[in-house]
Amino acid sequence: MDELAERFEAERGRLRGLAGRMLGSAAEADDAVQEAWLRLSRADGVDNVAAWLTTVVARVCLDVLRSRKARREDPADLLPEPIADADPAGEVELADSVGRALLVVLDALGPAERVAFVLHDLFAVPFDRIAPVLDRTPVAAKKLASRARQRVRGTSPLPDADLTRHRRVVDAFLAAARGGDLDELLTVLAPDVIRRADAAALPVGAALEVRGARAVAEETQVFGKRAHFAEPALINGAVGVVVAPRGRLRLALVVAIEGEQVAGYDVIADPARLAALRITCPWS
Repeated sequence: MDELAERFEAERGRLRGLAGRMLGSAAEADDAVQEAWLRLSRADGVDNVAAWLTTVVARVCLDVLRSRKARREDPADLLPEPIADADPAGEVELADSVGRALLVVLDALGPAERVAFVLHDLFAVPFDRIAPVLDRTPVAAKKLASRARQRVRGTSPLPDADLTRHRRVVDAFLAAARGGDLDELLTVLAPDVIRRADAAALPVGAALEVRGARAVAEETQVFGKRAHFAEPALINGAVGVVVAPRGRLRLALVVAIEGEQVAGYDVIADPARLAALRITCPWS
């Protein structure tokens, strides 16, 4: 048993990373890994411990994802959560290591697609080992992963040079917002920039529209804490921003860029509008 425990501990980090990407929750990932240990401790004659544990963790995660999808039939689960100033330490670690934008996109996949994509594309598990987890043929598992890959990576109508430039501008805007640097914000914002927002994204009484670089920059300094949870993503094929504490989408910024500056952006917080966005993560 001591030798088995040592072999399990050698795999724990990898298994936790696998479960974290499948579930988007550090706590649920730890539970899945612990369940795998309990099953291993009761199993007889396991030859390839690493492969066996990968399969068990994947099956446990698949069950969790299917259960979660069923729970989302409850309208109460569609209500947005407030954006907190801090995340639990484990969730911060997971979001930082995986990427909040990628977690948002993975969350939009079906359970089988998510498992197939994570196992194959992120952990290089061959399809003949993925197939039994999903109760599919290797060919069907490959199709699931391919479909998921297309949804995760997405495409953009922009030429590569423009896409790279837009990403650079958005990165500069986020860096200035995180640092609360007024001068940097004024540099990256166009003089006549316009910020529009859903009422749900703002404090009561705040203006739905703000015009001018200084006004937008000063407001960004006030709300800069949200930028800690923000990452670039493709939104409807253009570079934008998702704000996703614990990898859960709460806001999206649809950004208009002219030259090397932000010409305007819309802050979307209404759940129906968020659900209608096509968010992808080609940089994952």
